[in-house]
Amino acid sequence: MSEFTVAGLRVVREAARHGSFSLAADRLGYTQSAISRQIALMEQAAGRPLFDRLARGVQPTEAGLVLVRHAETVLGELQATRQALQDLGERPPGRLRVGAFATAMAALVPRAIAAFAGREPRTRVPLREGLSPGLLTAVARGRLDLAVVTPPRQPPAGVELIALLDDPLFVAMAPGHPLAGHPGVTGEQLRDQRWITGSTEPGTTLLGAWADPAWQPEIAFVARDWVAKFGLVAAGLGITVVPGLAVPALPPGLVITRVDHPAATRATAVATRPVAEAGPRRAFLESLRDAAADLTAEVRHRLRTA
Repeated sequence: MSEFTVAGLRVVREAARHGSFSLAADRLGYTQSAISRQIALMEQAAGRPLFDRLARGVQPTEAGLVLVRHAETVLGELQATRQALQDLGERPPGRLRVGAFATAMAALVPRAIAAFAGREPRTRVPLREGLSPGLLTAVARGRLDLAVVTPPRQPPAGVELIALLDDPLFVAMAPGHPLAGHPGVTGEQLRDQRWITGSTEPGTTLLGAWADPAWQPEIAFVARDWVAKFGLVAAGLGITVVPGLAVPALPPGLVITRVDHPAATRATAVATRPVAEAGPRRAFLESLRDAAADLTAEVRHRLRTA
């Protein structure tokens, strides 16, 4: 028994569309005898006639209509497959797995992703938020392609660190706070303040980057979520440290001032693995640099207009 073939399906479809073996031959570039041979083979595969031969042309039988309906599906899928393979050869779709610590998610990374989408529209960007040590491990193990991190003294083996910016530290407070309106504050001015932090352990926060390691801050409330921190600060219950990257996400009612100390910064870097072909990674890194420059300019403007 004959088998259905792609060529035979095309012939049956064209003959049914035009009601003529001759027109099907013209459309497909076949001879009349080749068309008749393909029809005969397809009727053998079907086990019944596919066309009624009329005085003027042909007409599909009930079996012919069934085969034509399925031929449309099969040939359509084959065309879609051919197009997908062609697209794959021209430019394969890809993904870039990105990680970042929480404050980088406030504005830096979202803006970089938006810019990157314009440069690499066929590349998806799965996103993961986490702490820098875990993100570095994920990059080292190949679970992330790159991550925005606070750089350690020694990165894991196989991880390259690319400096992004030295992020200045600010203090956010309610408008009625005694330090509000100061262009900058010293470590001594901050020593006796009540703090809103993300942890009871100062060493795990940004507190004390400008102070004596023996300093014990008065922690009024602990809130891991930035929205909760800002709410507590807005209520006048304390002040909190805000990296420059998070300043654009501050509620309009809060006031910020720069910490006047050389150590009041947080280094920010991009962790990645050296690769021979790094087109999307390079494009995303450029997007991060552009976003970082824009955010720095916004922070300066906010300070000038405060």
